[in-house]
Amino acid sequence: MSDIETFDVVIIGGGPAGATAATDLARRGRSVLLLDKAGRIKPCGGAIPPRLIQEFDIPDHLLVAKVTSARMVSPSSRHVDMPIDGGFVGMVDREFYDEWLRERAAGAGATRRTGTFERIERGDDGVSQVLYQPRNAPRDARPERVRARAVIGADGALSQVARQSKIPGADRVPYVFAYHEIIRSPRAADFDPARCDVYYNGAMSPDFYSWIFPHGDITSVGTGSAHKGFSLRGAVGALREVTGLDGQETIRREGAPIPLRPLKKWDNDRDLVLAGDAAGVVAPASGEGIFYAMTGGRLAADATDEFLATGDARALASARKRFMRTHGSVFWILGIMQDYWYSTDKRRERFVTICRDPDVQQLTWDAYMNKELVRARPLAHARIFWKNVAHLTGLVPA
Repeated sequence: MSDIETFDVVIIGGGPAGATAATDLARRGRSVLLLDKAGRIKPCGGAIPPRLIQEFDIPDHLLVAKVTSARMVSPSSRHVDMPIDGGFVGMVDREFYDEWLRERAAGAGATRRTGTFERIERGDDGVSQVLYQPRNAPRDARPERVRARAVIGADGALSQVARQSKIPGADRVPYVFAYHEIIRSPRAADFDPARCDVYYNGAMSPDFYSWIFPHGDITSVGTGSAHKGFSLRGAVGALREVTGLDGQETIRREGAPIPLRPLKKWDNDRDLVLAGDAAGVVAPASGEGIFYAMTGGRLAADATDEFLATGDARALASARKRFMRTHGSVFWILGIMQDYWYSTDKRRERFVTICRDPDVQQLTWDAYMNKELVRARPLAHARIFWKNVAHLTGLVPA
């Protein structure tokens, strides 16, 4: 047993959640192994709010664009512009952003390895052993193994760590499958490199939305849907054609499932906790995940550090409790919004119309930038409530 390398924590998955957890734990003096499967770039709009930039010390050079407005486009091609008053949303390219986070973790003292997770076993002493296949290992090679006093599963949607650990609901996670094409940004006069365009159109996504998000010299054009058989590539092709982007060079294509509901339990009551997409922390309606992944990674690190210090497995449950206490109500509201407003084109038309309202725009940006429900303007909330009622009952035209 002494011949097997031992770590305080093995983190499976090197995306924003795993890399953040690795950095935090390494800075606290824990021995950390960060195991990442190389060669994959997650399809992602790449938006990060100011709160993330501040809380996680993201340097300005990682921002490939600074967005100052959003354009919401209805099924009938009507649009509403939503400017950000005095602020911006940062845009990152996940190919370089994720690698920078992993390098930061290594700089903090974490050990980085590239390989494919296979399974977790228990040694004779009851300590977890993580088995993985190193990158470029021969096909018939025996997997490497390391001992882990604690494990963080940050291996994304449809997490194998969660499934093998029999975390409740891990095999029934509802998700949207996202697909985007990274293209060369156009130099046309009608293309705004500081504006995100969001399309609510059943032909391009029957239950989610489509997008055009600028990343400086490149642009993400994508869509998502939970409907099996829906042609995501065809929908993106149609979006590029209708927006005049079909002639732009395509640099790469990517697709992946995105979970839209947090699991009801993130730990195994023993020595393992989930973070990021593996825990289901992607916001419904918006599909935003980077902030929530990094927040979940930090909370998983806190919970794991407490577990290592006390030996009390109950500490692992604090990651989910703290996350849901702060963000659970936002996820609940966004889930209701997605289920209702994204269900038909008639409702999508009304949804875009609502976005014209100054109160809606102000509170939307306040909530997005600060990542919490805004309670400082009760009269505005009351006005929005009654305006929503009017739209829901058809008292105002779409």
